[in-house]
Formats: sequence, C-alpha cells, structure tokens
Amino acid sequence: MFYQFAKTVVKLIFILMFRIKVIGKENIPKKGPVIICSNHISNFDPPLVGITSPRAIKFMAKEELFRKKGLGLLLTNLNAFPVKRGMRDRNALRTGLKLLSEGKTLGLFPEGTRSKDGEVKKGLAGAGFFAMRSEATVIPCAIIGSYKKFSTLKVIYGKPIDFKTLQKEKPGAQEVTDEIMDNIKALLEEYR
Repeated sequence: MFYQFAKTVVKLIFILMFRIKVIGKENIPKKGPVIICSNHISNFDPPLVGITSPRAIKFMAKEELFRKKGLGLLLTNLNAFPVKRGMRDRNALRTGLKLLSEGKTLGLFPEGTRSKDGEVKKGLAGAGFFAMRSEATVIPCAIIGSYKKFSTLKVIYGKPIDFKTLQKEKPGAQEVTDEIMDNIKALLEEYR
C-alpha cells in the first residue's frame, strides 16, 4: 500500500518537473517473473522506471544507502533490497531469485553504477545470473534525456530478449549480461 501511495506522489512530482514519454510499456508481461534491466544515468532512474512500469518493481540498491538514517527504512518500504557492491553478495542473489520464484518484478541497473557521460558501460554478471537461474522474462529498458527541469525524458521498454540462440552455446552469466546490454544499447540508438 505504501508503494502505491509513493508511486502516485512521485509520479505527480515527476509529471510537474519533466515531460515523460513512455514507449513499449505493453512489452512488460502482466503476470509471471520479470527482470527489467535499464541503463543508469541518474539517481532518479529507479523512481522513473518505477512510475512508468505497470508492475510494482523490487529494486536492488547499493548497501550504503540502507545505512543512512531514514533512507534505509524508506527504501525497504519501497520494495528495495540491499546488495554489497564489488563482491558476490549471496544474500542479495538469494533474495532476487526468491522474488522471481514468487512471480515478482526485479529491477536492475546492470552497469552497477551511474554513467557519468551517459554512455552505456559494461554490465556486471549479476543480471545474466538472474536471467539464467530463473524463468523470468527479461525486458531491456532505455532511459534517454536529461533530468533538467521541464526537459523530456523517454523511457523505452523493449521486447523480451530471446536467449534461445545464445542458450545453445551454453553461455556464462557475463555473456548473458552482454546480450542484455546490447539490447539496451540498440534501444538507445533507435530512440535517441
């Protein structure tokens, strides 16, 4: 209930501050486990993806944010869960897989950190791990624009990624992540 209330409030604020254009929302399945993987250009990306997705999203967020007074509680109430960066965090991996096994939507920024120049960086293997270890539909997402007041922001949800060809090669988690990042880059090139 808090998530829906917060989503409504944030949506109102974002609509007043930015011109938001959403493309491809229909590509997100209504049911079943979903992983939404997006490029990462700002701290405002999670709320932007959250308000434009038709489904509630459980975001993985850096552990340091949960240590800040009040912010940790807020993030927890907004369905986020912590991940330790720079290492293999088994607890975060278990949490993500559990959410997907329950048919939930997992939100990831595979680059692991914001891109300072707006260019897509190499993704971390975690996104590929979740894609390989679950039955989730993987949706690439591209955020295009600037978070300057009254500027236009585009959120593009691509078609589900088809891993059939790649699966024949028995790829590792990093190769699957690379495929996800290629799909995000293709959306950026098409809609810029």
